Amino acid sequence: MPRPDVYGEVHGAGWDGPRSPDDPEGRSYRSGFWVTVPIPAHDESGLVELRAVVHLEGRDEVTVPLGALRVDERPEPPPCPEVQACGEQALIAICMATFEPDQALFRGQVDSIRRQTADRWVCLISDDCSTPESFDRLRTVVGDDRRFVVSRAPERLGYYGNFERALAMAPAEAQLVALSDQDDRWHPDKLSVLRCALGGAVLAYSDQRVVRPDGRLLSETMWRGRRNNYTNISSILIANTITGAASLMRREVAELARPFPVVPGLQFHDHWIALVALAAGEVAYVDRPLSDYVQHTRAVLGGRAGQAAPSSRRPFDRWRQRYYFGYLAREIQAQAALVRCDDRITTAKRRALRRYVDAQHSFADLAWLAARGPLRALAGRNETKRTEWELVQGILWRRLVAARARRPPWSGGMALDAGFPPLESTGFEQRALRRWRARLRQD
Repeated sequence: MPRPDVYGEVHGAGWDGPRSPDDPEGRSYRSGFWVTVPIPAHDESGLVELRAVVHLEGRDEVTVPLGALRVDERPEPPPCPEVQACGEQALIAICMATFEPDQALFRGQVDSIRRQTADRWVCLISDDCSTPESFDRLRTVVGDDRRFVVSRAPERLGYYGNFERALAMAPAEAQLVALSDQDDRWHPDKLSVLRCALGGAVLAYSDQRVVRPDGRLLSETMWRGRRNNYTNISSILIANTITGAASLMRREVAELARPFPVVPGLQFHDHWIALVALAAGEVAYVDRPLSDYVQHTRAVLGGRAGQAAPSSRRPFDRWRQRYYFGYLAREIQAQAALVRCDDRITTAKRRALRRYVDAQHSFADLAWLAARGPLRALAGRNETKRTEWELVQGILWRRLVAARARRPPWSGGMALDAGFPPLESTGFEQRALRRWRARLRQD
């Protein structure tokens, strides 16, 4: 059994890998093993080496180097770009991520930010390597307003990495951070209301109206057909309800969230930030819309709301995708949140995250995960839309592969591919959530 060794600490992999069906003696392995290894914070920059200690039957213990991770010191935040914005009230850094923005929608968003009643803010725009023509149009909309700082990424990062880059642009003087999409419209009192709502919380967010690009109203609330949740950390991990573009957070949340963990499948910055915020403290909610969520075909969620994940004819392939892109992605987030918020997380929240992490090894925790969706739905708490069952299917696939790997190679039977699914298949469908998003877009 391989045991990755990090900083002298041993972490059991809990996985002995599937035998390859192409080898009649079962001597080769199709995909080896995998394990999520938490790496604690390190005071100095340098390399972190990972080694696997392998025990083979009838042989001596073998140590195999796996590689090294470079740990870099975090750069100092940039200075405040607008000195006049740094007054007695806390400066708000609005971090916006853009890519080939629709000029009319982008102009509407910029104008809505300029109309904010809270006037102590700066807007940091990270553009994800748009074409030169599109970037020039973006600069034209911003004009010579010194409260806006525009920076074009040298290469494509994707919206997940681009929001991380935007957060890194927040000046040192900014104690509050807001996230902004390129195509929404904020109500004039959004920042001031969220700032007042923070209180002792580390993040506050509001409801949103759902509208067409022309302003036509689709829904007065985001929560038509789904319960909002900002207190249950298990539900946040399984199916996030805290929208990044509707949020205002304390700087400490942005610092804890960076760098963003790399997880398999689709990655969403607001899911990760919401998990960090609730792990580090409390979240507040304003029960009225403070912005308009514009639905159009190019929106990240809006455009995919009605699309199903690609299907596969191979046995259990969909369950394999649900393990990697569903369960495993959230397991990595849970492990990362436990490490980042170690000295702040409560015992109850720590126990909830550990329960999810252990579900792939413990039958009791797996039963808890399988039962929580239906039981909460019966009580009217349908915030996850029973996504738990898709996660359970992924874990069951993992157990099937492990059981098949332990069988003698001559026993025959169906071979299960344990390799990583194709990246073009997003894999984790969340069918009920997809239908809910689709209904939000309907008249």
